[in-house]
Amino acid sequence: MSERSLLLIRHGQASFGAADYDRLSPLGEEQSRRLGAWLAASGSRPDLIAIGPRERHRRTAEQCLEAAGVDLPLLVLDGLDEFDHHELLARHRPDLDGPDALRAELKQAADPHRAFQQMFADAVARWVDGAHDAEYQLTWPRFRSKVLTALQTLTEQPARTIWAFTSGGPIAVVANALLEAPPAQTFKLSWSLVNTSLTRLRLGRHGATLVTYNAWPHLEQAHADHLVTLR
Repeated sequence: MSERSLLLIRHGQASFGAADYDRLSPLGEEQSRRLGAWLAASGSRPDLIAIGPRERHRRTAEQCLEAAGVDLPLLVLDGLDEFDHHELLARHRPDLDGPDALRAELKQAADPHRAFQQMFADAVARWVDGAHDAEYQLTWPRFRSKVLTALQTLTEQPARTIWAFTSGGPIAVVANALLEAPPAQTFKLSWSLVNTSLTRLRLGRHGATLVTYNAWPHLEQAHADHLVTLR
């Protein structure tokens, strides 16, 4: 029998800095189409498509599948969803009254992207350390459990080749768990995840095995550095 595989696909670039983050940027749509064309050229054909519940997950899947010539129904799994970064930032910086105040502060920084990354990393660390669980609608242990339940659901599917469109958080959780690394270190894996990158798992009788992590051959093929983005 041929081996079974699960391809975890991070969504294309979203609208960082906009009022509605949950939309693909024009570049994110291009990344998604390039991924689909590359997958088609490589001969990969899925038997099952799974997506997280966000618009950026669905749109990445739609653009990728159209370019790949794949027409399959989409299985929506809540466990492929990202955590609410707005809530994490609000709990970490309650002095910032909403997204507009955050954007205003970042505009004052010499490097807004770097400033946001540091603030975001600190907010995630606060969430993960467990000392403030009562403040969050979705705690870190619950988020991690939901992701691993989704992985188990996909592992139990009869499909031989699965493509799952999701976000950086769930991909990092899965990789961390399969590597048996300390859960508190999970998000060290997520900061370098490229938009539309590929993380491949082998699905066997005893569960999943990590094969490759955060690959983007479809973007390297284009020889265009601007296509490689992290948000």
